[in-house]
Amino acid sequence: MAGGRAFRPSAPRRAAFAALLTLLLLAALSFLLSSAPGASSSRSSSSSTPPSARLAAVRRHAADHAAVLAAYAAHARKLKEASAAQSLSFSSLSSDLSALSARLASHLSVSSLPEDALRPVEKEARERIKFARALAADAKEGFDTQSKIQKLSDTVFAVGEQLARARRGGRMSSRIAAGSTPKSLHCLAMRLLEARLANPSAFADDTDPSPEFGDPALYHYAVFSDNVLAVSVVVASAARAAADPSRHVFHVVTAPMYLPAFRVWFSRRPPPLGVHVQLLAYSDLPFLNATNSPVIRQIEAGNRDVAVLDYLRFYLPDMFPALQRVVLLEDDVVVQKDLAALWQVDLDGKVNGAAEMCFGGFRRYRKYLNFTQPIVRDRFNPGACAWAYGVNVFDLEAWRRDGCTELFHQYMEMNEDGELWDPTSVLTAGLMSFYGNTKPLDKSWHVMGLGYNPSISPEAIRSAAVIHFDGNMKPWLDVALNQYKALWTKYVDTEMEFLTLCNFGL
Repeated sequence: MAGGRAFRPSAPRRAAFAALLTLLLLAALSFLLSSAPGASSSRSSSSSTPPSARLAAVRRHAADHAAVLAAYAAHARKLKEASAAQSLSFSSLSSDLSALSARLASHLSVSSLPEDALRPVEKEARERIKFARALAADAKEGFDTQSKIQKLSDTVFAVGEQLARARRGGRMSSRIAAGSTPKSLHCLAMRLLEARLANPSAFADDTDPSPEFGDPALYHYAVFSDNVLAVSVVVASAARAAADPSRHVFHVVTAPMYLPAFRVWFSRRPPPLGVHVQLLAYSDLPFLNATNSPVIRQIEAGNRDVAVLDYLRFYLPDMFPALQRVVLLEDDVVVQKDLAALWQVDLDGKVNGAAEMCFGGFRRYRKYLNFTQPIVRDRFNPGACAWAYGVNVFDLEAWRRDGCTELFHQYMEMNEDGELWDPTSVLTAGLMSFYGNTKPLDKSWHVMGLGYNPSISPEAIRSAAVIHFDGNMKPWLDVALNQYKALWTKYVDTEMEFLTLCNFGL
């Protein structure tokens, strides 16, 4: 642009875009390399394979290809307007495959499947999958070109950022553009998905939930994430720290497109020391729809500042109707001590137990809310102390008693125009919804700042039950603070071969 500076996206936006491009490149390869369930093999094996087994295999193919097409749709939406038709095609076919997968699942629930009833459904599924494969193959060349351009641009940008830091006195990283950036996380997810597509029978879906998943006598955690590596560290660290790991239950909720990757990881690397892990996609939650949730309504209306995974925490009582208490863990934490005692913490009848993070006049409610709005001035004290997400003890019975989800819905509807608070901040929504209903936890339960503060005392870290890498310098990134990184990497399963293939510099 003559006489001015060209537009340059922010670093996080560029990194996220590049990660999505890598994800789509690998998805295209997985389509082309995985074998299609052909009609001839179907006919030759139909006499020997039970109908229910054939239907289950086709259902898995439909669900997996729906996840990959959803990724293509997300990518196409980020390209120029010329890709609008592709985006619509990918989204439409992904939705069709998801609906078809649900229909197949309902057929599988029938004890006896007559061959005449099976054939039309099976034929429809195979035709849809074949069309999905062809659609992805046609788009592959364009996506490959975009990916190469973005990778080159990414490398140039990374070098520039490193040089800028060096000029400011920082140290030049030896891994300028090849380290564990967000692209590596998406590469890992797609490698895992490739493994599932190549051998679907080895990674069957869980059909019967374990009785431990709904047992209120056990210790239950909720983790919302699309980062399979980070979640594996949370689970592994908690298992090693627990006095009786078999009493700890992790409920991991992710996006539908990442659920197959999570299943492959935890099939290849079963939960350690007897801890229990339930894997769910938020699309499987029946209450999460536009009728019941303003979050879903705003997303469907085009509000991209609202992220489903971030806001799922406000639906814990709906997810776990049989439980009385749940501990919410963020995916960037490491557990260092047994957390069983959190189920005995007296919350004094309040809903939320959390570590406060205010000091002096900092991190008070005035930092997060727009006190020029009358509704904010009337309901909240600007000097009230803010607390943190990361380790939160939720009394679900008190939550139901006080109608906190309904209160959250009210605030979400009031903030549809973003005037009350920044809608990208899930913390502010929590500060409002649990105002006056939060009990401060002892600070040793939750030490924060390992993702931005280089000056945390070693003693505070050693004595912490949970350490939190909140901030931009996540431990799986090259920009992680070196003095803290080993606290996280020692729980990484380095024998998982995909970590090397996806260029993690651990």
